Amino acid sequence: MIATRLAKLVMVASLAGFAFIVTFDNVTDYAANYAFVQHVLSMDTVFPDSPLMYRAITSPVVWQIAYDAIIAAEGVTCVLFAVGAFALARALCADAAVFDRAKRFAVVGTTLTFLIWFTGFMVVGGEWFAMWQSKMWNGQEAAFRFYMTALAVLLFVNQRD
Repeated sequence: MIATRLAKLVMVASLAGFAFIVTFDNVTDYAANYAFVQHVLSMDTVFPDSPLMYRAITSPVVWQIAYDAIIAAEGVTCVLFAVGAFALARALCADAAVFDRAKRFAVVGTTLTFLIWFTGFMVVGGEWFAMWQSKMWNGQEAAFRFYMTALAVLLFVNQRD
């Protein structure tokens, strides 16, 4: 039982570490992923004759607001997973009911992860802004890897003790 609880703790802490690095990288190398947001929103690398081009956003102010919102959400995800890992660590030797309640931050963190990387990157970026049409500025595969990993961890963590 303690081994399973430790595995859950380590996995949630690993998600916190990943979200931290993503947030840190976006803050310290702002320009790299700002360019990503700019190209996705402006739709300047999708098929040239795409009838979806009316959706393009070419305002640098909107690009910056969108990117800053993404970074903030990633940072909150990191905090939720870190708090979740801490809560699991504190409840490691507690009874099953206490340990199950300690999972709530991991659940909320995974929900936000899903909203960012599935809703944001797959639905909004991938489909609404036709990111799938871009060879260079397509983040769908990377987003898929992260939200599926987070969902797999959630399934494991959310199993009752």
